[in-house]
Amino acid sequence: MKRGATLVLAAIGVVGGAGGAVAEPLFLWRHARCTTCHFSPTGGGLLTPYGRSLSREELATFGMSGGSQQPGREHEFLFGLLGDSLGPVSVGIGLRPAHLEADSAGLGSTRNFLMNADITAAFRHGNWTLYGELGRQPRGGDARIASFEHWAAYKTEAGFGVRAGRFIPAYGIRLADHTAFTRALLGLDNADQVYGLELSFTGDRHLLQVSVGPGHADSFFDDDGRRAFTATARWQVDLRPRTVLVASGLFRDASDLDPRSGAAGLALGIAPTSRLSLWTQGDARFREGTSGERAYTLLAEAAFEAYRGVWLRLSPQLRTEFGDASAGVFRLAVGLNLLPRTHCNVVLSYYDDRDRKTDRTTKTLLAQLHLYL
Repeated sequence: MKRGATLVLAAIGVVGGAGGAVAEPLFLWRHARCTTCHFSPTGGGLLTPYGRSLSREELATFGMSGGSQQPGREHEFLFGLLGDSLGPVSVGIGLRPAHLEADSAGLGSTRNFLMNADITAAFRHGNWTLYGELGRQPRGGDARIASFEHWAAYKTEAGFGVRAGRFIPAYGIRLADHTAFTRALLGLDNADQVYGLELSFTGDRHLLQVSVGPGHADSFFDDDGRRAFTATARWQVDLRPRTVLVASGLFRDASDLDPRSGAAGLALGIAPTSRLSLWTQGDARFREGTSGERAYTLLAEAAFEAYRGVWLRLSPQLRTEFGDASAGVFRLAVGLNLLPRTHCNVVLSYYDDRDRKTDRTTKTLLAQLHLYL
């Protein structure tokens, strides 16, 4: 059983932590910018008061206030127990117990675990935002308590912004599924925060984010040989209210363990109706010492709201290997997102990963209960 669990975790990296209140690109039909509902410029993490209200009024199956009724405080922190006593401070508590079942070449594994438990707070006054998160997440099979994200940001009325601290840099689509090939393979998993400086410009139809920094945040404390200068750039163009184009670039200098590497990607998001969101992303990956051979990641994701608060997801994905385009893995991921009521989400995900060389498959079922208080 232990060997099976190790195999599955290595294959899919599913216990790397799922982050609290993660951004969902399937909500493109409502807003194209993450900061409409999240404090973080790259999405995910703590919801703004408006984001909390939206989760109740437009996303959850039950709990919407009637047109003539006062909305109440159900969607607020601890169901509004503290009233307005926190003033300009927003707080959220996230808990995510999970159940994992996996099978690879007949070797099975089952595991129940707490994916993450954290408390996050943000203080916003004028043009300033201070953000911090403290929580428990499993890392390498062992749980630890630490602050995995903390930063300070300033944004002018003209749309220019600066942010400094520990965060996941902006690149491509920030899918809620952090194990997606366009996230984990590029070193953009939820355990891959960097210490850096981010400059940004937000316009009516354009969003530009550029970050630089000395690299992987955990390497500053663990001395694991992964620290390397890292730079990213992300440019989003809102072609139409429900259509966005995203171009991204990433560069990592050589570290003690890894060669110099990088990626360039292009993504397109379309929401033809309020019940359907379509995303595609392709990335060319580069690595020094591979004779100029590139590797690629391709992803498509369709999300359909079958009923208010009930979303069906389908995502075929492909990754190739450096120096051998015929090698790699094809993944078919299907999922169900249930948003019965604000503060409570259920996520069911099934992954079928097939090795293109050996035809060996790994099948994984992940069930998550997300409580966001």
